[in-house]
Amino acid sequence: MAQDALKTRLRYYGISPWEIEVIYSYLNSRFAISQEEIEPDDEDFVSFLDWEIPLSFNEEFFKWFEFKRWEQIKAVFKEMKRRRGSGHAIKIIINFLGNPKISFILDTDEKQWYDNAIEKLDFVLELLPYHLDPEKLPDNTSELIYRFDPKAIRWRLHFAKSEQKKYSFRGDVWVPIN
Repeated sequence: MAQDALKTRLRYYGISPWEIEVIYSYLNSRFAISQEEIEPDDEDFVSFLDWEIPLSFNEEFFKWFEFKRWEQIKAVFKEMKRRRGSGHAIKIIINFLGNPKISFILDTDEKQWYDNAIEKLDFVLELLPYHLDPEKLPDNTSELIYRFDPKAIRWRLHFAKSEQKKYSFRGDVWVPIN
């Protein structure tokens, strides 16, 4: 790996050495990888993975990363859920560190919806121009957070953050919550 490689970070607990090794093998050709095993901090989940990607969430990322590699990562995430069964067994957060930062929180309890969420994550690209419309986005938004809605079977905007405020997306508008 070149010294000037992009750095990605994995923070996790309750993830097997095999799972980390497989993820590492898919990321190693594109990134310098920092990994940290942390203490459990959410009693609702036996496993947790927080992945920081030092790029923007956009079509160029998927072309650069390669769709085949992305499909392999998705297969590992699905296998991780399969191995843990139903319930809130695993939580995965994927953070794209562009401007704004775009995060996806995957904590669906049913395997069918979990797998569906993973498959539909890259489909959010089609909605991004609408979601990032400056006319609709809160001023100085630094982060958008998506959460999968199993009732609607799609990813939904959950929160937006700016330096001073946090917003919740309700209906078709952003509502300040602090």
